[in-house]
Amino acid sequence: MRDETRMNSAGPGDRLIRAGAIVFFAGALATLVTVAPLLLGTTPFPTYMFGLSMLMAVGFVLAGAGVLRSAAAGRRQARAAGQASR
Repeated sequence: MRDETRMNSAGPGDRLIRAGAIVFFAGALATLVTVAPLLLGTTPFPTYMFGLSMLMAVGFVLAGAGVLRSAAAGRRQARAAGQASR
């Protein structure tokens, strides 16, 4: 079984998980940048900057969709292997 699977092959959902992580961390950075002036007592950023903080939620949803897609593919693969062994 080990020789059939390539270690660097991207499975279903892997790209969604990576994209979700990137978007999540961009949102986290935007959140830090947006909240910092409030904590430092300087002039706050415009309201639309707070919308960039929602990228964290978008990234979380993207990564979650990738995990679900990967799990569904694993179930399909296991089901096919179970039927083939009968």
